[in-house]
Amino acid sequence: MIRYPLLKEGAVIGTTAPSSGVEESMHDLIREASRRLENEGFQVIAGDTVWTQTKAKSAPAKVRAAEFNHMLRDDAIDLIVPPWGGELLIEILEHLDFDSMPEKWILGYSDISLLLLAITLKTGLATAHGTNLVDLRGEYSDETTAMWRTVLSTETGGSVLQRSSAKYQKEWNHAAPSPYVFHLTELTDWKTVSGGKVSLKGRLLGGCIDVIRHVIGTPFGDVRRFQQEQIGGEPILWYLENCELNMADLRRSMVQMKLAGWFDHCAGLMFGRSPANRPIEGYTAEDMYRELEEELQVPVIYDIDCGHVPPQITLINGAYAEAQVENGQGEIKQYFRP
Repeated sequence: MIRYPLLKEGAVIGTTAPSSGVEESMHDLIREASRRLENEGFQVIAGDTVWTQTKAKSAPAKVRAAEFNHMLRDDAIDLIVPPWGGELLIEILEHLDFDSMPEKWILGYSDISLLLLAITLKTGLATAHGTNLVDLRGEYSDETTAMWRTVLSTETGGSVLQRSSAKYQKEWNHAAPSPYVFHLTELTDWKTVSGGKVSLKGRLLGGCIDVIRHVIGTPFGDVRRFQQEQIGGEPILWYLENCELNMADLRRSMVQMKLAGWFDHCAGLMFGRSPANRPIEGYTAEDMYRELEEELQVPVIYDIDCGHVPPQITLINGAYAEAQVENGQGEIKQYFRP
């Protein structure tokens, strides 16, 4: 049974850095994002880990875990949004209090997606894969990113529809800051392996392949138990995105997931746009997508609004979803079914 938190007006947002914190030279990004959110009626409380970063982490694992556990238990905090991802979130998993997690949204992506997936798999608590705190600092927000508030305000039993973006950002241009944060210049084009219309239905799970693959075979990656005990054997609809893996490493990761049973009773795969996907000896992402569709006998769609090439849709781990792609455009309707 899936439990869904509910975001209310005037919520208090706690920001903590369970992966990477923010170097001093970029502290203004956090202050600016906090001001924008406060102007929209939120209150932002920043933990100590947000302001520090050394040796690829904000603080030692136990310190990061303690601050995250504290914000989870603090009734005054309604939502947790880390500043951004990072590299070594996996270090904190063994120190988290999974046995008493309250119904509180946790929102983020990249390395944070490992935290989200582990929480949903172990507890049945829905978690939100979407924007991070620093990307909420813009004077304006694009329509796709802005949907995070609507999605997290959906009540249990309700539903929410999101559509593919009009344009996406090909590359960052920090020399020319945008009031929207992102520089959306390229036409969005959701694709299918078949080239035709595709419809998918299932319970959402996913995240950044680079990091979630590392909990396969551990207590934090028991997909089979989750499927049997939390969602009554319903099929899983995977959304996945690649941050840094070349195509050989990505293919190895997909095979590992398959051999571990993660794709058993699977409704389909949805891949986000990627800044990586570097071909190896002519072996491309499109080659891999075709192979997966043939091997798993489920539809594969790709270049959706998810991951490190913004903007991105807010996807809820544990929610039942209906996804449809046709003529380069797509939509995902999520149902907050227990």
